[in-house]
Amino acid sequence: MLDSVNHSLRSLNFSVPWVYNPWEYAGPAYLQYWQRYGRGPKEVVLLGMNPGPWGMAQTGIPFGEVAMARDWLGIDAPIGQPPRSHPKRPIQGWDCPRSEVSGRRLWGFLRERFDTPERFSEWGYVANYCPLVFMQESGANLTPDKLPKAERTALLEVCDQSLLYHLQQLQPKKLVGVGRWAQQQAQQLVDRHRLHLPVSSIPHPSPANPAANRGWGQELAELLP
Repeated sequence: MLDSVNHSLRSLNFSVPWVYNPWEYAGPAYLQYWQRYGRGPKEVVLLGMNPGPWGMAQTGIPFGEVAMARDWLGIDAPIGQPPRSHPKRPIQGWDCPRSEVSGRRLWGFLRERFDTPERFSEWGYVANYCPLVFMQESGANLTPDKLPKAERTALLEVCDQSLLYHLQQLQPKKLVGVGRWAQQQAQQLVDRHRLHLPVSSIPHPSPANPAANRGWGQELAELLP
């Protein structure tokens, strides 16, 4: 699956000056995560937007805050390097000292509720709709919805292929966007392929979301068994 998606992604052109693909340089880590926790069927798939610079960009794992991915999920595959690295956004892999707040909140909540990743994986799976990191020249993150329309349209076609594969393998009963944009992309795919799969959303745990800073997790808690 990764080889096919990466091949399609390499054919795309972006005007954004910096683009990382963790599924290439950190592909072994994602495959380890998938092989360990991706066996379906699932009750819920939690679907994020795209990687942040201190989470999946470093570890290859969706919302993959380094300590959570390494110490709780137990992922230990080697992390390589993108072809070009922004000087303000180096890939340090498991040695990255920064903690991504979104990943710490999401995986920390799941750890608290399920105790072990194996117990969580009996219930759900965390995925990202888009595997690419986009950065402006300053190093600031650029989300996929801000790409020029033609670039975004071509990218979303590949992301849809990836999501459809995940859904076919995981056979979830519910698909939950972590944030409204992920929900919108998921709903469009479900409608287009006439899948009998309810789609909903929970707030994104990013510190850029003011509501998340006042306490995050209530909506996710309502989904839990």
